[in-house]
Amino acid sequence: MRKILTELSSQAYEHPFDRKALAAVKKMPGVSLLIKKINDYGIDSLLRLQCIGSEIKVTPRNFPQLHQTFIEACQIIDIAPVPELHLCRGTGHIETHIVGVEEPIVSINLEAMEWLGKDELIFALGHEAAHVKSQHMIYHQMAIVMPVLKDLMSSSTLGLGGLVASGMELALYNWRMMAELTVDRAGLLACQDINVAISTLLKTAGLPDEYVNDAVIEDFIAQAREFPSDGLDGMERAAQVLSYTNNQLSWAVMRTHELLKWVDSGEYENVIQQKNVEIPETKEGWNFLTSW
Repeated sequence: MRKILTELSSQAYEHPFDRKALAAVKKMPGVSLLIKKINDYGIDSLLRLQCIGSEIKVTPRNFPQLHQTFIEACQIIDIAPVPELHLCRGTGHIETHIVGVEEPIVSINLEAMEWLGKDELIFALGHEAAHVKSQHMIYHQMAIVMPVLKDLMSSSTLGLGGLVASGMELALYNWRMMAELTVDRAGLLACQDINVAISTLLKTAGLPDEYVNDAVIEDFIAQAREFPSDGLDGMERAAQVLSYTNNQLSWAVMRTHELLKWVDSGEYENVIQQKNVEIPETKEGWNFLTSW
């Protein structure tokens, strides 16, 4: 029986890399202007319109089990009101996303519904909905539309140079990656089983259910524990940029490494028991482009 984490604060599980990367984004020149322009152009409404015009809204009637699983995930990690849930077309791999600042919509594709069991869906849905709880959405949407807005920001109309715009784009991509480490923790808090979280990430890496067995999981865990978490410090800036801006990369091994490290530290259990919870200070870690 999963524990309902009443009055759970997102800061209780926030990853320090997330906090550090977002602080770097907020210091970027032009951020407040970009937020204003996103509002002026109605980006939030447009992204929502794309979802409701293209995807199937999940209700208690059409997909009752999926809908109830989503409700359960949100209840466990104390997300209210519950966002809308939509089902989108298959892509050949598991895909989930979220849009909407004022009225969030969580979307999962057909593979996520078919490849993931109920417990794994709770991890995946809790992960995605936690973006709302962590108040990620305005910056999350900035990252989504930044390729288009960068051209606008380079014009004299907005008064920001192309180099500044490019720096902001990279900072946003970097933060978006680090935010995944935070919401992975939320997904684990929702499913409350590290093995479920790991199997979900393994499938996210592209492995269909029929190939997932004990030997595969054990080797994946060993690979994750061996991941050189300090290795990215030595990467050249260009290599980092290519990595962070490639949306096809799941980073499932790195994300599993970070989840295992969180569990091993005892911090996960403290949050579950809702005792001795300390907000970690921002630590020096990997060189995640925070100098932009």
